[in-house]
Amino acid sequence: MLVPSATTDEMSMNEQRGYCALTISPVFAQFVEGDLLPALGISPEDFWPGLESIINDLTPVNRALLEKRDEIQRQIDRWHIARRGQAWDHDEYVAFLESIGYLAAAGEPFRITTQNVDREIAEIAGPQLVVPVSNARFALNAANARWGSLYDALYGTDVISDENGQERGAKYNPARGAAVIRYATEFLDNTIPLDGVSHADVNAYGLDHSDDGDIFVASLANGDAVGLADPEKYAGHSGESGRCVFLFRNHGLHIELLVDPEHPVGKSATANLADVVLESAVTTIQDCEDSVAAVDAADKVGVYRNWLGLMQADLEATIEKGGKMMSRVLERDRHYTAANGEKIALTGRSLLLVRNVGHLMTTDAVLDANGDEVFEGILDAVITTACAMTDRRRENMQANSREGSIYIVKPKMHGPHEVAFADTLFGRVEELFKLKPNTLKVGVMDEERRTTVNLAECIRAVRNRIVFINTGFLDRTGDEIFTSMHAGTVFRKETIKEQPWILAYEDRNVDVGIECGLPGKAQIGKGMWPKPDEMRQMLDTKQAHPEAGANCAWVPSPTAATLHAMHYHAVDVRARQKELAKREMASLDAILTPPLADVSVLTAEEIQAELDNNAQGILGYVVRWIDQGVGCSKVPDIEDVGLMEDRATLRISSQHIANWLLHGVVTKGQVLETFTRMAKVVDRQNEGDASYERMSDDYATSIAFQAACALVFEGCEQPSGYTEPLLHQYRRQKKAELAA
Repeated sequence: MLVPSATTDEMSMNEQRGYCALTISPVFAQFVEGDLLPALGISPEDFWPGLESIINDLTPVNRALLEKRDEIQRQIDRWHIARRGQAWDHDEYVAFLESIGYLAAAGEPFRITTQNVDREIAEIAGPQLVVPVSNARFALNAANARWGSLYDALYGTDVISDENGQERGAKYNPARGAAVIRYATEFLDNTIPLDGVSHADVNAYGLDHSDDGDIFVASLANGDAVGLADPEKYAGHSGESGRCVFLFRNHGLHIELLVDPEHPVGKSATANLADVVLESAVTTIQDCEDSVAAVDAADKVGVYRNWLGLMQADLEATIEKGGKMMSRVLERDRHYTAANGEKIALTGRSLLLVRNVGHLMTTDAVLDANGDEVFEGILDAVITTACAMTDRRRENMQANSREGSIYIVKPKMHGPHEVAFADTLFGRVEELFKLKPNTLKVGVMDEERRTTVNLAECIRAVRNRIVFINTGFLDRTGDEIFTSMHAGTVFRKETIKEQPWILAYEDRNVDVGIECGLPGKAQIGKGMWPKPDEMRQMLDTKQAHPEAGANCAWVPSPTAATLHAMHYHAVDVRARQKELAKREMASLDAILTPPLADVSVLTAEEIQAELDNNAQGILGYVVRWIDQGVGCSKVPDIEDVGLMEDRATLRISSQHIANWLLHGVVTKGQVLETFTRMAKVVDRQNEGDASYERMSDDYATSIAFQAACALVFEGCEQPSGYTEPLLHQYRRQKKAELAA
């Protein structure tokens, strides 16, 4: 089910060019012809026919893949329905999946051959931010999160306890500051240890000069001087006596020690150490998909314009801080003198990837010769590539990619044929812009079941351009529920996470990635930390990601990136990947076992609690999406704990209720009553938002409330259980209401 085409009134506002049969939205045409093409030196007469050729050739292929996707699911549904009430026969199930082409035949072993990959992706293990590119402030904050203050990250979060006089407040708390310094000192002792003493014992940091170069030394109170336990970790310095920065390298990541006797912290700190700065968000995905609410041409232009601004390095955002208005821009590079006296520069920004939408949705930014909306994923590939081509060197600022590559993450693909289509699409875009083959690199998100079980063949389809795989466990859970919708009743959401399939899924992603030669050439990633206020819990648990062999993992904020960076100092990911290469491949049988439960053991109270939790989460997210166009935000859960919510979490919750409704665990009346009651909870949680529109004042006229209900009551009919079609439909309806 695709979003309906634009209305007649909307289409009448569109424009045609005499040299092609496409119909172009004026706002999109103005952006392309007024901003984008002049930056590339390409004429509209050359661009639009080229775009039309790609659309004409690839639209039928795209449509056929979606039809195949739906047909496979219908076959699975019929198979489960025919066997309802029978004992589960795993071997029969696997044989059936093979017979319908759901499980692809395994080819010969291979290794990826991707070339011209930046070090941030190929060699450096570290945190990865994901941010909606539609929000200029968020986009800039993320791009600038390559470096982060460890002191600030510790002081402002729950990593440091508020007990024993260490509470956070409006004024600086010396006791809390002291606790921060103790924590940071322990980190330094573990990461860049001194020879036989603690950093806490240091009276001053400095350099000894010799014929062989500078040597980093730490002076003690007794007059002794010691060096690093591993002198090779010293990388350089900047500044002179007094305020200066010492640079270190560990596991490929950099650490700065800022010494400043005039700094409010430094003037009273041991060795005048004013801050510890960590290389944090090594890479960032600027997102056009799950975290973005872009439902029409105007929305898409906003997305594209910000991506263009990042690539041209001229994006700005005005923010208020401390009662003052400030302009935020991209950070400049950082300059140092190496031990041998050579000048070195490190980028001040995260390496940026852009996440396009998947194969499903269409957009009214461009209509084809038949007057139909074009596939959004095709348009994304063309326009985000064109924007990225403006990436160029500026004074004191390195290019985004020093290797000349363009990095595109492609989500929500089902199996090798759909991945191969992305490869074909990228090749056509390269031809359009006269780029070298495989300039466009692809990140394949392993977040759909048919991709998971055929991951090696998916990688094979893009073996010359792949730079990224990851486990998107949220969408993956949603697809798990939808794929097995008719197989039976699924567990409660938290119990689903504990089932064997998900651990096997996480491990097999790493196993396959290593086997296909991704280490040293591409990222193997892990999913998002969803609790932005729970940083202590993140520190306690997320080290498991690098230990699992992942050389990147998603975090929700620059602060989280700085804290998560400590995990990559503690774990040598490349060494860990070499160890994991020796283990047995994770079980495919476990992955193919649906998370089905005997819910008869649940009490009525437990069932209602699960329903309450799901409904509240759906409403809390959907009301902002529909009414305000916010694609990703921190949404209070039923316990008022803020969680990062996007369409992936919405997919899980809506599909979960749809499953329980289908199998009679809950009734439609019970679900509707729950939604009306939870709407009042969500209204209360948003009382402080002046732009918020209450749902409970009139359920019948609240478009957001109607959208939330539709996601459940029409959940079984949605393509792959995706939320986008309904969200787009109702958001367009809301925008029309606001414009009336």
